[in-house]
Amino acid sequence: MNLTNNDLTSLCSIAIEAARKAGEFIASYSRDELPVEMKSQNCKNKPQGGTSLASQVVTEVDIKSQDIILNEIGSTIKKYDLGLLAEELIDDNSRFKKDYFWCIDPLDGTLPFTQGLEGYSVSIALIAKDGTPVIGVICNPVTQDLYHAIKGKGAYKNGEQWLIRENGSAHEFTFINDRSFCKHKNYKFIITTLNAKTSEIGYSAFKMLKQGGAVMNAIWVLENQPGCYFKLPKRNKGGGNIWDFGATTCIYHELGANASNIYGEKLDLNRATSTFMNHEGVLFSTAKKVDFTNFFQPFLT
Repeated sequence: MNLTNNDLTSLCSIAIEAARKAGEFIASYSRDELPVEMKSQNCKNKPQGGTSLASQVVTEVDIKSQDIILNEIGSTIKKYDLGLLAEELIDDNSRFKKDYFWCIDPLDGTLPFTQGLEGYSVSIALIAKDGTPVIGVICNPVTQDLYHAIKGKGAYKNGEQWLIRENGSAHEFTFINDRSFCKHKNYKFIITTLNAKTSEIGYSAFKMLKQGGAVMNAIWVLENQPGCYFKLPKRNKGGGNIWDFGATTCIYHELGANASNIYGEKLDLNRATSTFMNHEGVLFSTAKKVDFTNFFQPFLT
């Protein structure tokens, strides 16, 4: 089914309402005695986590937030003949059969959420069968900021058009990284190399932020531009999932910023063999002056 511009606008409005309601629920939820479970690595009847702790943690908040979202978008699946991929549901492979599929992360950053730290969010995307995101909606429950984009129609923050502006060379460069990256064997070498590279270009300082889920990490790059966030490929399952990057990729594309794998190629947002992105890594960057073409090669194993 081909979706018209009016269809996309209508679907985006529904996704915004779903993200808003889920975000309000998450913000109102008490963490006192919050039960935390671990996703199974082998059970075929339950969603599986990756090898990192962040990808294995799940709470009842994840499930209830997902229920809120599915209740809002449920009628669109039949009406527009859409597939569905959601973090807390088994992948039914409808994403390969339909022209478009909803891609939902009801609570990205569950680990920081359970620890009372910032960096969690609601993420909803509509992705074409070829892996192109056409709608991206994100809600930050902490601030209630809402970000959205429709392919070809720009990106918005709280209903106002959002633009990327990098003025001059005196700005500090912000590197956003997550907890798993801090354990990488080349962590210190990569930080030193990136610091030196940005300094050579003319940035006045190098700042690092860490702790959030993948969605807010990418958003924080936009909020602290110029900067970048990346995850390197790895052999084990992990590196985030399709639902971690679908919505932010749409927003980045509409802002004219970079959202790609670390080789500079289109992200595989409808991977046939898995939902994990460990095979190619990801790169989100708003620093157009920084050429990442060969930057990662020395760190790949």
